[in-house]
Amino acid sequence: MRRVRYRHLLAALPLLLLAPLAGCGDDEEPRAAMTVRVLVRDINLRPEGVECAGTGPYTHFHNRAAYRVVDGDGETLAEGELPPGKSVRTFAEDLEVPRVPTFCEFAVPVSVADRDAYRLVVDDRRPIALTRDDSEGPALVAVVPS
Repeated sequence: MRRVRYRHLLAALPLLLLAPLAGCGDDEEPRAAMTVRVLVRDINLRPEGVECAGTGPYTHFHNRAAYRVVDGDGETLAEGELPPGKSVRTFAEDLEVPRVPTFCEFAVPVSVADRDAYRLVVDDRRPIALTRDDSEGPALVAVVPS
């Protein structure tokens, strides 16, 4: 009698394995690859080009902080964890010192559906408006604070 039970399970196994794929099809919206670039204007003294995280009121911007890219209605389009930031000069003048005033910039590759508005949510904080900027390739950009 046990053999009969197992035969029925084996016969149903392909259907059970394919069931999660039943909803997958051509109905998914097309997505475009782009980069979310966030410049955290924390004006911290550090060497240029090193890994960084936001400081002061921006400490929630850091390596492995949870993020979501959402549309104007709050629908999640992409999510993951922030990579390490990279320090960039606040201005071009050479101060001839190893540590200069910097901002911390985060660049996150994403693939999102076309929407009229995009926002970035980091660590479940208030959403930050993202602006399309294709001057250096397809990107959604924010400056914090704006």
